[in-house]
Amino acid sequence: MDRNLLCMALLGALANMPIAHAQESHAALHADAMPATTLDGIVVVGVAPAMATTFITDPKLPRQPVPASDGADYLKTIPGFATLRSGGTNGDPVLRGMFGSRINLMTNDGAMSGACPSRMDNALSYIAPETYDRLIVVKGPQTVLWGGGASAGTVRFEREIPYFAEPGVQATGSLLAGSRDRNDQVLDISAGTPRGYARVSANRSEADDYQDGNGDGVPSAWKKWNTDAALGWTPDEDTVLELSAGIGDAQARYAGRGMDGAQFRRDSLGLRFEKKHIGDVLDAVVANVYQNDVDHVMDNYSLRDPDPTGSMPMPMASNVAHRTRGGRVATTWQSGRWEVTTGVDLRDSRHRRRSASGRGAYLALPWGVDAKFHSWGAFAESHWHITDTHHVMSGVRVDRAEAQDLRASTGGMMPMPNPTAGRVRRETLPSAFVRYEHDMGGRWGAYAGLGHTQRMPDYWELFSPTRGPVGAPNAFAGVQPERTTQLDIGLQFNGAKVDAWASLYAGRVQDFILFDYTAGMMGSTTRAHNVDARIRGGEAGIDWRPAQGWKLSGAASYAWGEVRDTGTALPQMPPLEARFSVSHERGSWSWGALWRVAAAQDRVSTTQGNVVGRDLGPSAGFAVFSLNGGYRFSDRLQLTAGIDNLFDRAYSEHLNLGGNSAFGYPADPVRINEPGRTAWMKLNLRY
Repeated sequence: MDRNLLCMALLGALANMPIAHAQESHAALHADAMPATTLDGIVVVGVAPAMATTFITDPKLPRQPVPASDGADYLKTIPGFATLRSGGTNGDPVLRGMFGSRINLMTNDGAMSGACPSRMDNALSYIAPETYDRLIVVKGPQTVLWGGGASAGTVRFEREIPYFAEPGVQATGSLLAGSRDRNDQVLDISAGTPRGYARVSANRSEADDYQDGNGDGVPSAWKKWNTDAALGWTPDEDTVLELSAGIGDAQARYAGRGMDGAQFRRDSLGLRFEKKHIGDVLDAVVANVYQNDVDHVMDNYSLRDPDPTGSMPMPMASNVAHRTRGGRVATTWQSGRWEVTTGVDLRDSRHRRRSASGRGAYLALPWGVDAKFHSWGAFAESHWHITDTHHVMSGVRVDRAEAQDLRASTGGMMPMPNPTAGRVRRETLPSAFVRYEHDMGGRWGAYAGLGHTQRMPDYWELFSPTRGPVGAPNAFAGVQPERTTQLDIGLQFNGAKVDAWASLYAGRVQDFILFDYTAGMMGSTTRAHNVDARIRGGEAGIDWRPAQGWKLSGAASYAWGEVRDTGTALPQMPPLEARFSVSHERGSWSWGALWRVAAAQDRVSTTQGNVVGRDLGPSAGFAVFSLNGGYRFSDRLQLTAGIDNLFDRAYSEHLNLGGNSAFGYPADPVRINEPGRTAWMKLNLRY
């Protein structure tokens, strides 16, 4: 599909046919003041901003396309997000073309990290979105409350405190059935009195390998389950002390990997305290501590048979684990037209690994710790209500981060003594932002914000590359922290029949961390190094309600990046994408249609990439059409159904790991196609 034609069509549609992309509220609501979630009668196909740079959605609502049981697929309904695909589940999220720890991920105010050096188990692989009450996204470096280094944005999955004014029980649940034996079950139940509560959230999800639009099978099956429990003491409605614990596990077949995920074990513990509406000046105190353990097994024999002609002809397994501990204390102060939140946070993590040839042989080996990380930060963020329509938000934080290299040797199959064994790196990393907002809750709103953040290289950038920058013994010694300065601007219109919004950004990234890929006699090698980069892009959406019960919607997103010195494209940039939808409600019935269009992407880099991979070359554009419908039996019971990719189109995403010879693909990677026609039905219950 020609990009110019797509641009013309998109601009014409946005200018002449006001369409919106969201099926959720566009009201300017503070994330901590969200109302109780309700079952909407329409399937969610997109999300509009609730505030400047902030998006809020209820992950319990049905969505189209039907998401896999992982966090990355849920994020795709927010314009600006894409997913680096490797099969049916556990995709790696990409926001505005940025990847990895440039996206700060929090679950109930706690951090979690995957363990695989190639990110087979990124942190979203361990999250069951439907067991949470809110998904909150802040784009760009426009907050300092949740950690430093979040140059692309901050993603938070949150559970609400279920306060009971009188003894009672409340519950939500869902059942999902679909093509390829897809079946999900979710239950979230709370019981309590004014003095306390107990809550249990659990889910199970399963699917077989899917077929693409050509009828070819794609290895993509998964099985997942999670259970989380919490006990809370609520001496009054403004105070809570909660103890929580959770476990989970999964298996996943991958089309784009040499191994499958045989185990995704998660163990979580948390303790949090909240006290709100304290007084006239000190308004709230919030504190939490947490521990998240992940234990991941990759092998080539549990979910497939080893390929005797491939690079791993014998049974092999790698077992990696990552423990993250941390805590946070924040206080909120109010005085006149000022609101200020101050606090400190702490994070400590340890990565360990073991591997062996032979079925289950790794279990007899001891663990070896190869890396430790530690950081603490102090922050302050303010909201100045200049008038009822003029506001200034600002924040500043400083992080002290350190990383320790505990590898005795490096080099994989030909190990050599590690020149940085035992070495500790320490960095001081400042961040700050300021943003002006004009009447974002009114008819016309606008904002402009300037942010700066510095990011410590993460585990995958320090320990996964084969080599480091020229002149450095390895990546741990030579790769420098990233420094991002970015301008975010936006407009918003709220009318009787039309709502519209647009956001643009432009930034400079000094010491952007890039991977060079080089083919050799012993296979591909990677070299991590720093470059200066330029990024820019934006998102836009419009809602038009021409008559009662009708809504036409549209949204678009685009990301662009280049290396400053050479003018070459940054790798792994998603193409221009647009979504158009129509929905109609009449009585208890609703129906809708979604048309997703992606342009061809010819700005690629086949020699540079990130820790997961590089561009496979230019990609073709595509268009996919889907239908959905629903019936609301009552406010408590809703049935929805849909057909994704109605015309059984054979297509693939630009962000793609490609297949490998272990599944009969050619030796040179080919793109993994997306699912063909997929039917699904979902029942939501609220008690």
